[in-house]
Amino acid sequence: MGCLFSKSSRRQAKKEKLEEEKAEEQDEVPEEEPIKLDPKDFIIENKKGETFGRTPGKVRGQQFMINNCEDCNIYIFDHIATVTIDDCTNCTIFLGPVQQSVYIRDCTDIRLMAACQQYRTRDCRKVDTYLCCTTQPVIESSTSMKFGCFQCFYPELEPQFHKAGLSVYNNNWSTIHDFTPVPGENNFSIMDNDEEASQLFSLPTADYFHSLQNKVAFTATKCVVPKTMGSRRKISDESCLIVFFNDGGQHYRAHKLVEEMRAHTKCNLVQTKELTMQLNDAKRVFMSDSYTHALKQGPVIGFEYNGDDCIQLCQQAVVAVMQGSTGLVFVSQNKSLAQQQIENFYNYADMQMGF
Repeated sequence: MGCLFSKSSRRQAKKEKLEEEKAEEQDEVPEEEPIKLDPKDFIIENKKGETFGRTPGKVRGQQFMINNCEDCNIYIFDHIATVTIDDCTNCTIFLGPVQQSVYIRDCTDIRLMAACQQYRTRDCRKVDTYLCCTTQPVIESSTSMKFGCFQCFYPELEPQFHKAGLSVYNNNWSTIHDFTPVPGENNFSIMDNDEEASQLFSLPTADYFHSLQNKVAFTATKCVVPKTMGSRRKISDESCLIVFFNDGGQHYRAHKLVEEMRAHTKCNLVQTKELTMQLNDAKRVFMSDSYTHALKQGPVIGFEYNGDDCIQLCQQAVVAVMQGSTGLVFVSQNKSLAQQQIENFYNYADMQMGF
């Protein structure tokens, strides 16, 4: 039924256990000392033609505001509670993981990269956003908006995602809802798949970014958030569903799968999701009731790949990822069933996310 078990030797099992423990250690961040709050540390306003920012550990989950800035480069390399960006013009802004909402109001000519729970704009024009958003992004009274998938890496980024309560696999960057559509016009568009964030973003050389030099990369190949096609038109009528079940090592294997599949250029990653499944819904997706124990272990991670021969290529990639490991993974076995499995899985995911 598409499930694959792989038993390892003692040496192989020990190696995988060490790798998983290492990954978990990287996700674990030492307990931070209480931060002394000074409001001016969490606001950047009334600036022109300058570069500003915060390095990891300087914001630590506080609310942040960016107001009335022009021709500025602003980089916040930390996790944040909420962010408001008001009355800014011609600015480049990077935001680390935001636990709740990013609000952008009355802004023009903005290059923005953000990971957040909610994304909202109002009365904006020409905002290019590289986005990772848990819920459906919303624009209102905004025009000439462009969206692409989040593309960034620095060592502290993934632990910051965990602190902000975000999953790198729950990314609805392209499912834009326009509250104020104009008949016959489109207020937003999706960037070309080959557009790289590095064309718009680069780490400034300011002294306070010295600790991050050679550590930050604005590229999809290193990004902790998998680059997905989103709502772009699929290139093939063949798709494949892969689901890793929770056993403590599923995140490690999910990362490895994305790396493994990058070699198959004719297969595109359409969408990803991390969610907790109920037994009845799992039966509809996997067409089996043999996953009861696995589902009780916690959330699963699902992938949809699309492309000619992608089922066979995905099966081969999963075998490579599971080499010398124990665990349970579901992989579509044939084209006729795969599409229904994908629809059932992601329809359930959408309902769970509250769409």
